[in-house]
Amino acid sequence: MTNAKLQARKTKVVARGQGNLYPIYVDHAKNAEVWDVEGKRFIDFGAGIAVCNTGHSHPKVIEAAKAQLDKFSHTCIMVNPYEVGVELAEKLTEIAPGDSEKKAIFVSTGAEAVENCVKIARAHTGRRGVIAFNGGFHGRTNLTMALTGKITPYKNLFGPFPGDIFHAPFPIDNHDISVKASLKAVENLFKVDIAPSDVAAIIVEPVQGEGGFYAAPAEFLQALRALCDEHGIVLIADEIQTGFGRTGKMFSCEHAGIEPDLITMAKGIAGGFPISAVVGKSEIMDAPLPGGLGGTYAGSPVACAAALAVLEVIEEENLVNRSVEIGDLFNGRLSQLQSQYPALIGDVRNQGSMIAIELYKDGDSEQPNTELTQAIIANAAKYGLILLACGFYGNVIRFLPALTISDETLNEGLDQFDKLFAEVAQS
Repeated sequence: MTNAKLQARKTKVVARGQGNLYPIYVDHAKNAEVWDVEGKRFIDFGAGIAVCNTGHSHPKVIEAAKAQLDKFSHTCIMVNPYEVGVELAEKLTEIAPGDSEKKAIFVSTGAEAVENCVKIARAHTGRRGVIAFNGGFHGRTNLTMALTGKITPYKNLFGPFPGDIFHAPFPIDNHDISVKASLKAVENLFKVDIAPSDVAAIIVEPVQGEGGFYAAPAEFLQALRALCDEHGIVLIADEIQTGFGRTGKMFSCEHAGIEPDLITMAKGIAGGFPISAVVGKSEIMDAPLPGGLGGTYAGSPVACAAALAVLEVIEEENLVNRSVEIGDLFNGRLSQLQSQYPALIGDVRNQGSMIAIELYKDGDSEQPNTELTQAIIANAAKYGLILLACGFYGNVIRFLPALTISDETLNEGLDQFDKLFAEVAQS
């Protein structure tokens, strides 16, 4: 079987809206490497979009999932619960930032986690409004598309969206949006669109994912915490992409020293098995009535077992600290590349192993180089790389390596990236 033949088969039967970035069909994968059906090897700098933080097919995760399958695969946690689900909830409430007593719920996807946060916040406050930020990404359901602060490709053609959703600018120094300006915009919403006494929640990514890997300044997150405290608003930290060691802390909001009221968790939670969670302060989490939260596949026992194994691997292999090391290595190598192409690489940034380069034309931040970004992605496979783009303007290359990647594989991949960049920059 070839990639081309499989792509032809897929095109015939899968809707174009669910496209694929690369016509590379995976046969098997291990740690930070992927082999396609033609036997070609690729270094994976995407980790399934920050899902495989513990690498592809980590033996401990696979063993835990297989052991659970030998027992049972599903009963529905809302009908006949199981110890592995209780144990995971205990672990997640223990590791979540802050000293408040916490509770958890399980659902299946990141978007479900976000939707349930909004439900919980509205039940707790009796209010309707939710404030999100430009460039933020919160999911693909109708409500989470409304929260997402980017039209194409996520919202285009899919309206109308729910009301009572409001957006403010996210602070980004590169684009001349200061913390002060962003906070002033939120305050302006209170004067123009919705009273703070009618706002149920503010949702924020501590590092914007699809928006371009911009880290929220600590002072901004701290100011949001104070603002929410002042007005009785629920602060939601969307840690779906930033959680489980990805940023050099277990959760990114720890960098700012704040405790959110609710936290969404998914992606890196279970090494590729579909599960998500909301963890938050007990008095807020208990606002919905019994039966108000849940889902048929919520808290799959197989995924719960895998998630417990992931947490063990993160601790045993010291992956939170390893994330910092990886980020430093990437930053050093990419900064060297920036020195060779200062007019093209406008910024190199990272928080732990959420790493990005932003591409400009002629060194001008007002001229995002979307064409160069697209060319890099289009040619990555030729150099044995799996890369992802992102950004409000589509001009950011993001790197999300497995936290278990070896220095040897990391440097091999960056050597190939140097060659790739040189080719497309000169074309």
